[in-house]
Amino acid sequence: MPEYPDIVVYIEALEKRICGRTLQRVDIASPFLLRTAAPPISSVEGKKVTEVRRLGKRICMGLEDDLWLVLHLMIAGRLHWKERASAVPAKRSKRDLAAFAFENGRLTLTEAGTQRRASLHVVTGEAGLGDLDPGGLEIFELSDSKAFAIVLQSGNHTLKRALTNPHLFSGIGNAYSDEILFAAKLSPVKLTQRLTSDELERLYNATQTTLTEWVERLRRETGAGFPEGVTAFREGMAVHGRFREPCVQCGARIQRIRYAANETNYCPTCQTGGKLLADRALSRILRDDWPKTAEELG
Repeated sequence: MPEYPDIVVYIEALEKRICGRTLQRVDIASPFLLRTAAPPISSVEGKKVTEVRRLGKRICMGLEDDLWLVLHLMIAGRLHWKERASAVPAKRSKRDLAAFAFENGRLTLTEAGTQRRASLHVVTGEAGLGDLDPGGLEIFELSDSKAFAIVLQSGNHTLKRALTNPHLFSGIGNAYSDEILFAAKLSPVKLTQRLTSDELERLYNATQTTLTEWVERLRRETGAGFPEGVTAFREGMAVHGRFREPCVQCGARIQRIRYAANETNYCPTCQTGGKLLADRALSRILRDDWPKTAEELG
């Protein structure tokens, strides 16, 4: 799922291309995409884009008459831009969910796989945007680690769950939470209310540093182009998507916990004191044969 760094770079690329431009036509290919009936989707056609902003993991395109198109890409949704393509629509792919035609180009929303989770809302004004806002606080708007701690410790959950909770923090998901926790040298299953003041400070700093570094890295990779290679598994990540690969700091094999469609990646030496966290699926099967430490992996 595109997260804070990816969404920031998407928005910057869109601002350069569509702000001040007229949205000439919207083509909806999937009946599952559009989640609102009023205002109608036709109401945005012929309107100029006045602003592009982020709302959590959503991309919001503001248009004249205080109308907003709000896109949530979910796990497999991606955006694509083709210059001056609006006059001759491209042949539709099975992955295409929607296309937005401007006089200078065409923005297409695609989604891989068969599950249609990406969504598009048409809303009016700040009140309409507010209805879609999960309420998570912006990391870079928190004044210090104390303000961060108040939000983090408002409940007693695992660090992984707290960081990825959109009602607590805005824009952090599965991939970058792994990177943040590795940078902070903290276990993903440690409970928020058991953190020391030093650990809270480390986590706060790691969150800001990790997100900032990845935004800058993606900006450099994208350059003047459009971000076409958005993925949750990026070259240069320390732990996410690197199961069984050596840790970049200590050389231990990166481990993972699987749950539902997600997984958590971590270094047992750097983050959990050598302890392996139980993978629910495998540990049920292996029981006593499930290794307890990194050393048992050989």
